[in-house]
Amino acid sequence: MVRGMGLSDSGTDRQSVLARSSTDEPLWVRCVLITTALVFLGLFLILPIASVFAGALSKGLHVYFLALLEEDALSAIRLTLLAAAIAVPFNLVFGVAAAWAIAKFEFFGKQFLITLIDLPFSVSPVISGLIFVLLFGAQGWFGPWLEAHDIKILFAVPGIVLATIFVTFPFVARELIPLMQEQGTEEEEAARMLGASGFQIFWMVTLPNIKWGLLYGVILCNARAMGEFGAVSVVSGHIRGLTNTLPLHVEILYNEYNFVAAFATASLLALLALLTLAIKSLIEWRSRPQAALDFKSEPL
Repeated sequence: MVRGMGLSDSGTDRQSVLARSSTDEPLWVRCVLITTALVFLGLFLILPIASVFAGALSKGLHVYFLALLEEDALSAIRLTLLAAAIAVPFNLVFGVAAAWAIAKFEFFGKQFLITLIDLPFSVSPVISGLIFVLLFGAQGWFGPWLEAHDIKILFAVPGIVLATIFVTFPFVARELIPLMQEQGTEEEEAARMLGASGFQIFWMVTLPNIKWGLLYGVILCNARAMGEFGAVSVVSGHIRGLTNTLPLHVEILYNEYNFVAAFATASLLALLALLTLAIKSLIEWRSRPQAALDFKSEPL
């Protein structure tokens, strides 16, 4: 069958049967499931977010903006953006390279590499931070050498960036690996036979096929980088105005009973999360027509 001519009648009938079978539950079952989902959504998502904004605005917009424009808050914002700006491009390059190697080649240790990529998902962020303390602390493996050369990793920006990179590096790779495995290597091999270089193959063949998954992974990586707390808390030293990111700044303000400022800073993180969710939904909406087109063009 020629690709792109649409689904056959049997394929259409099969889709219709599947669609009907998925909605054959009684009305009361659907109502219970939908109500349960909405209740949980309201209790565990909408209500906490609403309470954050209510606490942030409890003393008016003037106090709200004063809390965000305070020098320590601005320093935390700058450091958070700096850590994300370094970690995300690094993980973008690593994610594409790792996904390409795993999806396109067979080599010894491939499964071990996949396991290492998943490691930050299974290890507590606090443990991740302690790893860097063991490596770069005063009594760590490289601590004496770093101290002798006056290089500061812990309780400084480099340690925060390293911790952020570690906890976020699986996101791009994990989005791309199954996508590139599903697409196979036929198009790249055809381009190679036509004389395309490696860069041309990636830029003109591979990248258009993975662009939505790549963007999706970058957004998730950026969201986690800006919201990371555990690993950064261990390596930062909590030096106010110097090594505090936004999540750490929220903790300090809350511990000082400065609730309005704490909620104001937390609301900024919540806005970033909502923006990430909106962009994620937009990407899913944009990629859905392409996925449907690819499905229709597949031969049965």
